[in-house]
Amino acid sequence: MDKTILVIGTYDTKDDELNFLADAIRGQGGKVLTMDVSVLGDPANPTDYSKHDVAAEGGSSIQAAIDSGDENHAMQIMAHGAALLTARLYSEGRFDGMIVLGGTMGTDLALDVCAALPLGVPKYIVSTVSFSPLIPSDRLAPDVQMILWAGGLYGLNSVCKASLSQAAGAVLGAARAVQMPDRSKPLIGMTSLGKSALKYMVALKPALEERGYEVAVFHATGMGGRAFESLAAQGAFACVFDFCTQELGNHIHGSNISAGPDRLTNAGLKGIPQLVSPGCYDLVDIVGWQPVPEKWAAHPQHAHNRLLTSIVLDHDERKQVARAHCEQLSKAKGPTALLLPKGGCGEWDRPGADLHDRAGLEIFLQEITANCPPNAELVEIDAHINDAAFAEKALEIFDRWRAEGIVPG
Repeated sequence: MDKTILVIGTYDTKDDELNFLADAIRGQGGKVLTMDVSVLGDPANPTDYSKHDVAAEGGSSIQAAIDSGDENHAMQIMAHGAALLTARLYSEGRFDGMIVLGGTMGTDLALDVCAALPLGVPKYIVSTVSFSPLIPSDRLAPDVQMILWAGGLYGLNSVCKASLSQAAGAVLGAARAVQMPDRSKPLIGMTSLGKSALKYMVALKPALEERGYEVAVFHATGMGGRAFESLAAQGAFACVFDFCTQELGNHIHGSNISAGPDRLTNAGLKGIPQLVSPGCYDLVDIVGWQPVPEKWAAHPQHAHNRLLTSIVLDHDERKQVARAHCEQLSKAKGPTALLLPKGGCGEWDRPGADLHDRAGLEIFLQEITANCPPNAELVEIDAHINDAAFAEKALEIFDRWRAEGIVPG
């Protein structure tokens, strides 16, 4: 069956480019729906969904956008309407994949539209600012794809046609090839780093799968945590094993490798049962290829690779991370267990390892214990986070919750 792609953009200023993109999709056997998110002008030919349809879907009008006298406010009206209209059209089965074309204005709108679609729906942004630091991680949908629109600021040319034709093939190919998430098994969300730092998933994943669950492990280096939190907010998980919370420390200490201010909150706010442990709490990650900020110059460092360097926190900074854990978990509305491995929370902090700091660990654990919110079950474990005893304790709590009907499945 032919796949239908929803093509979104400002048809008043990018009519030629959007029509080229749509024709490229049709030329490969796909079908196209078009949505105009312009404000001031009109397309050369009517689109399937007009700018008036978009504004009205959001409870506003094009005249209200014009009367605002502010391009940012006007585009936010259109972004709100486009996100709602796109989500409704998908729920009605009108399209199989979506692509948005734009500069900074169109990209701002595109981020909202992509976030409105479920995981697995092909969603592409062709933008003049793809991969730019202008785009905050907390606005990226977990599976969004971006293509740099090179040479496409104004008018068609052979350079931008190369980008647009690839984008057409990418979104149509994705719509044809995608395997949507299988909801037949309850899903467990787990956070971790690579096995050189955290290893519990090696034992936990097969054990949970034997119990009839699917397990998705998220790489907690900013974008992975953002995806984890986004899916938790959608209620995608039956339970979470959030055992690498380093991104929370990254955020409160100003690293740009952040999953956002809502890290360690969305599962709890959704009432999803959560097992939490502060894996690698003692480290803050920074971009390895940039100069080390002055505030970290005197701290011990671990160069993980050319992309990522980890800063070792001092004792006061660890206290701040401990209090942040407790504050975030205090918002939880569902069952919460906070597991404290007294032998250490990362492979590099084992006795004899380069980053071992027994006093720092004790200070962190004491601060957590003193501030643990009453809604969280505090579980101390006489083991390292990578020891078998830690995974066994986590499974013991999980099995108890299953027996009590707290965890489905």
